[in-house]
Amino acid sequence: MLNYKIFMPTSLSVRVRHVACVRIFFVAMALLMPLSTKAQIGEHRNTFSVGVNGGYNLTNIRFTPKVVQSMKGGINGGVTARYTVEKYFSMIASIQAEINYSQLGWKEDIKDVNNSAVINSVTGQPETYERTINYIQIPFFAHLAWGRENKGINFFVNAGPQLGIYLSESTKSSFNWADRNMTDRSNTIVAQDTMSVENKFDYGIAAGLGVEWATAKAGRFTLEARYYYGLGNIYGDSKRDYFGSSNFGTITIKLGWLFDITR
Repeated sequence: MLNYKIFMPTSLSVRVRHVACVRIFFVAMALLMPLSTKAQIGEHRNTFSVGVNGGYNLTNIRFTPKVVQSMKGGINGGVTARYTVEKYFSMIASIQAEINYSQLGWKEDIKDVNNSAVINSVTGQPETYERTINYIQIPFFAHLAWGRENKGINFFVNAGPQLGIYLSESTKSSFNWADRNMTDRSNTIVAQDTMSVENKFDYGIAAGLGVEWATAKAGRFTLEARYYYGLGNIYGDSKRDYFGSSNFGTITIKLGWLFDITR
């Protein structure tokens, strides 16, 4: 019953936060809409580029009730397609989509009240736990850039929705569940350790800032820092469920290479 008291107000705040994120996305997408109309002064473009990308994720999950965590690392990589539609004064407007394999999850920071590692009485070692969850992620971006279009440096922003399709999950732990040390833990929320992912479809909003170096013959090289805010939960979030929220927050640093097919 105590968990329900914690859940109810938090669930409402999570929904409010989700609505705010959706509104931010539609504002970002609206930036492209006037650029595609014939009434604009902008110069039409017809550049289609394809390529590959790869990077590293730092992820945690916003559990309610709270689970104390550190950032979990994982790889991210896939293919990219971009269609440039218009240059409006100094701004280059494009639509970009990706299909990526991505490792997400969480890593628990198991400490006592003195912020020291909790020692397992059976192994004599600090207790550690982490979960790796593998996804196919598909982001759709409004891509806006400023600078050199085809030869030189430009800076860009990406913003748009992202979908995730669950593939698999795995657990790495330094202790047996039955032998865990609950006496010394400052954070005693452990239900997640034995729960498999319930919702196999993930969705949210992603945004990034980056720099691109365009060359005449070798293609386009990109470096980007990106953040993903999950709007979906990996576990059920009804009144009967244990967790009120269990959504991803992910920082990604990635490199990319694109080659123009048409220009």
